[in-house]
Amino acid sequence: MQSTNETHAPQFEIQRIFVKDISFEAPNTPHTFVEEWKPEVSLNLETKSNRIQDNVHEVVLSITATVSTGKKTAFLIEVHQAGVFMINGFPNDQLHQMLGSFCPNILFPYAREVVSDTVVRGGFPQLILAPVNFDALYAQHLEQQGKEGAQKAN
Repeated sequence: MQSTNETHAPQFEIQRIFVKDISFEAPNTPHTFVEEWKPEVSLNLETKSNRIQDNVHEVVLSITATVSTGKKTAFLIEVHQAGVFMINGFPNDQLHQMLGSFCPNILFPYAREVVSDTVVRGGFPQLILAPVNFDALYAQHLEQQGKEGAQKAN
């Protein structure tokens, strides 16, 4: 016989991790290869989640990196790294944090590898993305939502 705590214990399971979409453009090659390499990197991160069925969610981490030299784009890479997660037994606020922070933390190393490998295959020096604090980004998102809600109420 199971105790009450065992039957209602929160559950988390990674069901699948996959690349949902990838795009790489190097519009100024081969000229970029002969110019002095002083890259300027612009990075954009976004996360989205949707419920697939009861307790099963897809989380998509989108990373867009634009690398320029001078005023020309050397390359642009966009990766949508996704995962399917079974999440059960968490209160709503914890569920949202799992989807907005915990799952993207799991996906980020996979996305970073795809970015690095693709950039090298494009003929450029390796682009290694710095670690990201998804907990801080999630907290910032909640704060922004709070401000927007307060402004709408006024």
